[in-house]
Amino acid sequence: MSAPVRVLVVEDDPVAADAHALYVGRVPGFTAVAAVHTLAEATRVLERTPVDLLLLDLTLPDGNGLRFARALRASGHPADVIAVTSARDLAVVRESVSLGVVQYVLKPFAFPTLRERLLRYAEFRAAAGEAVGQDDVDRALAALRAPAAAQLPKGLSAPTLDRVAALLREAAEGLTAAGAAGAAGISRITARRYLEHLVDTGRADRAPRYGQVGRPELHYRWRAAEAGSVSKE
Repeated sequence: MSAPVRVLVVEDDPVAADAHALYVGRVPGFTAVAAVHTLAEATRVLERTPVDLLLLDLTLPDGNGLRFARALRASGHPADVIAVTSARDLAVVRESVSLGVVQYVLKPFAFPTLRERLLRYAEFRAAAGEAVGQDDVDRALAALRAPAAAQLPKGLSAPTLDRVAALLREAAEGLTAAGAAGAAGISRITARRYLEHLVDTGRADRAPRYGQVGRPELHYRWRAAEAGSVSKE
C-alpha cells in the first residue's frame, strides 16, 4: 500500500483551515499534516515535515500565496500546490498556471469539490514511468482537468443561479423566496426553485420561520460549510 499524500493546509481563516484539513482527511489516500494560518507558519512546517501538496490560500496576512509558491519553486521544494482562493481574476489564474499550480479551487466550496480535485491529483501523481507516446502524456495531463460542470435541472440557468447564490451569500440574516425574488428580479416561484437547488446541492440551509400568524415561511441561509465546516455529503 502506497503512503498517503501529505497535505499542508495554508488558510488564514482558522475555521476554514480546520474544515479544509477535515475535508482532506476524508479523501482516501490523503492526510493533512497541519493547518496553518500564515506563510511564516507554513515555512516552519515545510522545514521540519515532509509535505507533498499544499492547499494554499493566495491572500495571507503576511504575504501573497503566489509569491510564496514562486519561492518554493526557486528553492527546489518538490511540493505541488492547489490554489484555494476567492480571487476570480483570470490574470491570477494564468499566473498560477505559469508557476505550476496543479489546480485552482474557488472559495467557498463544499467537500465534493475538493474531493474531486484531490482524486484527480492522485491520478496524475500515480501516472509514473516513461510515456510510450502522446496518448500517455495526454492521459496524465487530463487527470488534472476539472470535470465538466454538472448539468442544471431543466428550467434553471447558470447566470441566474450565480445571481441568487451571490445574493444569499451576502445576506447575513438569510433570505426568503420572496426576498430573493425581489432582489434578483424574478418570480417568487422561480426564486424558490433556485434556493431549493442550492439546498439540494449542499450550499444552503432551509428552515421554517414562524411569524405572528399564518403558516411559517421558509428561510434560506448560505451554508456555513461553504466557508468552513464539513459538508454532510
